[in-house]
Amino acid sequence: MTSSDATILADGAVDAIAARVGTSIVGGDSGSGIAVGIACAAFNGGITHRLLSGALDRLEASGVDLTDVTVAWVPGAFELPVACRAMARSGAYDAVIAFGAVIRGDTGHYEFVAGECASGLQRVQLDTGVPTIFGVLTTETVGQALERSEPDATNKGSEAAITAIETVHVVRALGGGR
Repeated sequence: MTSSDATILADGAVDAIAARVGTSIVGGDSGSGIAVGIACAAFNGGITHRLLSGALDRLEASGVDLTDVTVAWVPGAFELPVACRAMARSGAYDAVIAFGAVIRGDTGHYEFVAGECASGLQRVQLDTGVPTIFGVLTTETVGQALERSEPDATNKGSEAAITAIETVHVVRALGGGR
């Protein structure tokens, strides 16, 4: 879900651009043959479990064999980058997904944890070339985190799974990946 209808990519926009350029690459939606590593934070685990469940449902529905999925639990969001880096460097995964929930509180931890987690995950994918998907909720309230992890079409875990599959297809088409 986007914040405004004005931010949605219009129907036909990708095809219109493809007609104007030499090559246009769009990610596929088939998860067949894709291996996925998932690092999941135990802190705020009721929320991350819901994100993980949404992702597993979507991966399976997209054709990923769940025996090709590995889930590694880390204490919190701050530890996600190191686990994702280990997965990405192993050569065993086409994509890595990180799940966490950083909820603003009364202390300054939010900025440090959320920002460093995002920077670390970005570094993992740039250093390894393995798509590393940011499935970390950064919310103001527990209610917002619960809303974004509902077991329905708005589940951000499901969205992260789709992003992983599409990005793997794009990276492969560009000559990268496993």
